Amino acid sequence: MHLAIHGDWQEKARREVVDIFGNQNPHLEGIAKLKIMTMIINETLRLYGPTSVLQRTGTREIQLGKLLLPANIDILPLNIGLHRDPHFWGNDVHHFKPERFAEGIAKATNYTAAAFFPFGLGPRSCVGMTFAMIETKIALSMILQRYTITLSPAYVHSPILILTLQPQNGIQVILEPIHSNA
Repeated sequence: MHLAIHGDWQEKARREVVDIFGNQNPHLEGIAKLKIMTMIINETLRLYGPTSVLQRTGTREIQLGKLLLPANIDILPLNIGLHRDPHFWGNDVHHFKPERFAEGIAKATNYTAAAFFPFGLGPRSCVGMTFAMIETKIALSMILQRYTITLSPAYVHSPILILTLQPQNGIQVILEPIHSNA
């Protein structure tokens, strides 16, 4: 969706993909070099991460700021709140700005690990995180090598939370072949 809306970023990502892979299928060595695509994916995950809540249970009494939480209480921290906190991300927190991640996640979050955790945090991070990132980069690379992406006029932006954050009516995009043989 963001590549369809932000043609400038789509073109930057396409140039990067073509520079690295040409018209060949993506390969692991090249996937690791996709800096612009990584920035785009991270910014998308910041705005629309796969989860919005990470349930935790406090096994002992916990002091949380001015709150004293009793033991054995379920805590539901909203990562979407941190991912859209102007304190960490600036006043343009609701805008798509992949350049936030130009120098990596640590620099983007001012070295605050809990400011960005789309796949969880620490030892309980999603075991499929690396696979999901590689899979996304491969799929987007193959699409960008062959098509331009535009948003369908029928698209209505309506993200909803049903276990994970997802588009209520899907994301309608139009793929137009770049080459006549695509």
